[in-house]
Amino acid sequence: MTLYEELKWRGLIKDISSEELIDKLNRGGLTFYIGTDPTADSLHIGHFSSFLIARRLKEAGHHPILLVGGATGLIGDPRPTSERPMISKETLNHNYQCLKEQAEKIFARGDKDFRVVNNFDWTKDINIIDFLRDYGKYFNINYMLDKDIVKRRLDTGITYAEFSYMILQSLDFLHLNQAFDCTLQVAGQDQWGNITAGIDLIRKKTGKEVYGFTMPLLTKADGTKFGKSEGGAIWLDRNKTTPYEMYQFLINSEDEKVIDYLKFLTFLSVEEIKDIEEQQKANPESRIAHKTLAREVITFIHGSDAYEEALKISESLFKGNIKELSSEQIEMAFKGLDKITINKDMNIVDFLVECNICSSKREAREFVTNNSISINGDKVNDLEFVVSKDKTIDDKYLVVRRGKKKYFIVCYGGNNEEER
Repeated sequence: MTLYEELKWRGLIKDISSEELIDKLNRGGLTFYIGTDPTADSLHIGHFSSFLIARRLKEAGHHPILLVGGATGLIGDPRPTSERPMISKETLNHNYQCLKEQAEKIFARGDKDFRVVNNFDWTKDINIIDFLRDYGKYFNINYMLDKDIVKRRLDTGITYAEFSYMILQSLDFLHLNQAFDCTLQVAGQDQWGNITAGIDLIRKKTGKEVYGFTMPLLTKADGTKFGKSEGGAIWLDRNKTTPYEMYQFLINSEDEKVIDYLKFLTFLSVEEIKDIEEQQKANPESRIAHKTLAREVITFIHGSDAYEEALKISESLFKGNIKELSSEQIEMAFKGLDKITINKDMNIVDFLVECNICSSKREAREFVTNNSISINGDKVNDLEFVVSKDKTIDDKYLVVRRGKKKYFIVCYGGNNEEER
């Protein structure tokens, strides 16, 4: 199977600028770029699915450039519905540094052949007259209006700043072509209009032939973007999305989409993925595809230790072995859950009412006598049970479960948590 055939099999090719590119991809040796704007201080799982192409092409003998758009980020790529809010230069510079470090750590991995660039470096000194004379005159307004993303905004309105984004991105391709002999741009399918505009600019200004291809957006079964959860994006920064949270997101992937995710998001071979698909069909209860997806993605992003820790937390919670977890792992497992503070020993009934786990002493006694309360994984059914600090994990936490799924995190004294 050639590189192009594998990319097609994985679902990583949507649009391609020229049939000539197929042979060039298979031969290797192209310098290519893929970019993102620093609109946040972390990449998310959607970026991960796109930026993995850099490693795939690198391992096939191509030369990657990762562009973080310090200039284009100040303008904002047109969205289908409304204009993006402007972000300050200070925020953008902070975001740029964070994304640059993430790109180098996750995708470059010390490989000197990976180049990370900032388009602000070659855009900042262009004045408006030069911009219009040297670049703007090569863009026909009718040509720009015909691009899909622009057409979708004509009814609601599009600002000149957003309208100019296409020229700025085309300028990037031109600069990278002249500075590094970059002849290929890769992006998500929503960037097809910008890619073809860049190809056209280079052809008009230099006479050179360059190429582009887009990848389909990774989506859920209902068509919404993969990587969006009820709480927001699944971030690659472990301080924003912990490895355990990422594990839960991936392990709960839709059955009908999980094989697609293995193709998109892992470096497992064609044969390995086909074998996993067969095992999944034969024994869906094993969830081998989901487990493999979580292992491969988390290990690639955060390392094997982070994956093993996420797996341990998940299994400990499932089995009720809360005492196996450290206080740090409890914080990871219950991130976002309000913490309740107590500062004295209490009878279990008073404790449940004081912490608003139960609404009344009568309800508390019912939950206890019905075996519906556990503390750190141990059932509490004795109405005389006393909750005390010696029952905490790491002298800090009590994990209380009411019923099958309702959890409460209680901090025992002196850790400056707000009382609830």
